[in-house]
Amino acid sequence: MNENYFLNNITIDFKKNFKNKSTQLHTPAFKGNEIKYLNECIKSTFVSYVGNFVNKFENKICRVTKSNYSVAVNSGTAALHLIFHYLGINEKNEVLLPSLTYVATANAVKYCNASLNFVDIEKETLGVCPNKLDIYLKKITLFKKGKTYNKFSGKEIKALIVVHLYGFPSKILEIKNVCKKYKLILIEDAAEAVGSYYKGQHLGTFGDFGMLSFNGNKVITTGGGGALLLKTKHQKNYFKHISTHAKLNIKNDHVHDMIGFNYRMINLSAAIGCAQLENLNKIIKSKKQNYKFYKKKLEKKNYCSLIKVPKYSKINYWLITAIFENKTYKNKFIKKLNNIGFGLRNIWRPLHTLNIFSNSQRDNLDNSNEIFEKAINLPSSPFLFDKINED
Repeated sequence: MNENYFLNNITIDFKKNFKNKSTQLHTPAFKGNEIKYLNECIKSTFVSYVGNFVNKFENKICRVTKSNYSVAVNSGTAALHLIFHYLGINEKNEVLLPSLTYVATANAVKYCNASLNFVDIEKETLGVCPNKLDIYLKKITLFKKGKTYNKFSGKEIKALIVVHLYGFPSKILEIKNVCKKYKLILIEDAAEAVGSYYKGQHLGTFGDFGMLSFNGNKVITTGGGGALLLKTKHQKNYFKHISTHAKLNIKNDHVHDMIGFNYRMINLSAAIGCAQLENLNKIIKSKKQNYKFYKKKLEKKNYCSLIKVPKYSKINYWLITAIFENKTYKNKFIKKLNNIGFGLRNIWRPLHTLNIFSNSQRDNLDNSNEIFEKAINLPSSPFLFDKINED
């Protein structure tokens, strides 16, 4: 097929089918009780981290995810930082993580002065490749007194962060087996995966620790916010305590028993989050329509393909991702659609290509490099189409 003919037809199709001529990458949908709950919150005067909406939001998160416990914080990055702090990760440790992720995943590790060690993805879900991970660890590790060390750096490899990129489940069960084999703590960065499940289990609840993000561009938002998904009551109490400056509940006094953080979610944000969660299924249903539209319009021309929904999975369709035959096709598509106001963009830049992480250890990252060259995120806001708004 003639490439220019395809691009011109896609431009016509997009203009015709999208509600607005200018479509951002992802905007939030406020179609429920957001204003009502915000007004209630303001009238209560409890607008900071003390207030009923924070507790309600945490309970709702537990119901959605079936997590034992949840602690709401002011960002997904804060959630990750608190997990590393709890685990005592420091300058003597290395943390494994995919290079293809948002920078916050790596930043949270560096807050604790630990070293990064980048691993590659597989191309089906864009998650950590369990086979490559196993081969890499076999090559670089040795065991000493029940711990796993990098035989080249001498540092203990403490944990692996698996990222469920764009709401797609990584091969989490296979990855979990690799972590067990090498005695690694498994941390799930499910920042992009609220509402996504694998074999009926919510992402972020398979590993030792999990977290979610509710930034303004996520499937549901609290403006800015995150949540820890936890196994034990002890963990819940610890994270609630340390995220509020580690202040003891002593009347008429200010006593703090450890160095704490100002990371707790505020009541105003939680009020928005409670309303958003009430519409989570409706939002995901509308975003699934976006996926069907792109699949119909793009794949039938064999110009590009969408990341497919894995077997046994229910996903949230956060940022719908298309992979082109090559970088040239991808860039022409971006330019053509950007020129008419559509907010599509490159996927996350692999972190190993950034100067700030250039000295970090890494495996062969061919898959990460290739996918970055060919893939884009398409406009994925909920309720994009007129016909969806009418449903």
